Amino acid sequence: MKKLGLFLLLITFSTSALLAQSQLSQERLKRYDAFLEAEISSGKIPGAVVLIYKDGEKAYEKAFGMSDIKAQEPMQTDQIFFIQSMTKPIATVALMMLYEEGKFFLTDPVENYLPEFQNLRVLVNPKDGKDGLTAPAKQKITISQILSHTAGFTHGLGNSKQEEAVREALYMQKHESIESRVKSLASIPLLGQPGQQWHYSASPDIAARLVEVFSGMSFDQFLQTRLFDPLGMKDTGYNLTEEQSKRMVALHGYSKEGKLIKMPNQTPTQGNKVFGGTHGLFSTAQDYSIFARMLLNGGEWNGKQYLSPKTIELMTQNHIEGLPYDPGYGFGLGFGIMVDLADADLLGSEGQYFWSGAYCTYFFIDPKENMVSFLMTQNNQYTNYYSNKMRQMVYQAIVQ
Repeated sequence: MKKLGLFLLLITFSTSALLAQSQLSQERLKRYDAFLEAEISSGKIPGAVVLIYKDGEKAYEKAFGMSDIKAQEPMQTDQIFFIQSMTKPIATVALMMLYEEGKFFLTDPVENYLPEFQNLRVLVNPKDGKDGLTAPAKQKITISQILSHTAGFTHGLGNSKQEEAVREALYMQKHESIESRVKSLASIPLLGQPGQQWHYSASPDIAARLVEVFSGMSFDQFLQTRLFDPLGMKDTGYNLTEEQSKRMVALHGYSKEGKLIKMPNQTPTQGNKVFGGTHGLFSTAQDYSIFARMLLNGGEWNGKQYLSPKTIELMTQNHIEGLPYDPGYGFGLGFGIMVDLADADLLGSEGQYFWSGAYCTYFFIDPKENMVSFLMTQNNQYTNYYSNKMRQMVYQAIVQ
């Protein structure tokens, strides 16, 4: 009788757990459909792919609008996107795989492996350009600071003289390799003292170069052999085949009059030689979901362990506590982190980690809800609006 009672108790507990498990309401997700359809019909975005996995199952997948508004080609769910800064989390995972092999400590100075980062200088006035007055860096930059964007580098995206200098050195010069681009970055004074600020930067390029040094492979080869091929990410890489190029979503933007147009200059899909950590990868929503679901699954995918769950735990801690940042958010190693829902004033889960790309590609990973979500479009004027809207529309669809 005792065994029967225990059995019934376990059955009751299991049933209650299943009933308590949150679900996505397909009816409520229609609100997301309506929102995206309205954005497309009003000419704000050309089209989009939305993909959600929850509790290990594909919960939602849909293509909207056009992949090319000039050719009037409908968007398909297997379209390929230039994912820009969504390259950064992949670069971080690649480097952390080598960390697990004992190649380095996160507290190691970068100059131990890349001598061009010795004797770094810091601008006395951050508004000055590269020729402004400088002072010595008070400490050596570490690998952890590279991954958390706290080393004092910038990205070249802003309008200051410092950003202009970085933009000119990294993206306006012809580089033959990531090594060349990283050496150019090292030649420019830091924006601030290492560890004393968070500033979005091109430091993932340094991570990519470190992967090359530690592995003895080019960065693209490492990604292909250690991540993309074994994971089955068949449409992810720095260059596309002719067949893949046919599925590439056209880059769109706005005319001077504010009308959505296909941009005259399109992203080159072949002949790319600089395999960076900041940007450069092409991928699909489905491919990137495999990468994200591997992380959600504690670093394991189809019986192969890519990272330890403890490493992912470290990567998704807030590494910038005490530094100025967006309310409710922090930053880990390679990912933005949701740390306080009330401060963020946005639906979500504390512990959610995420990032996005400059052409309006977005994703998040939510361990509490056992969910990953993607919104992919291709618009050259980045806005965080669609990232926040994805969270709002996806989380409002969660019901018991």
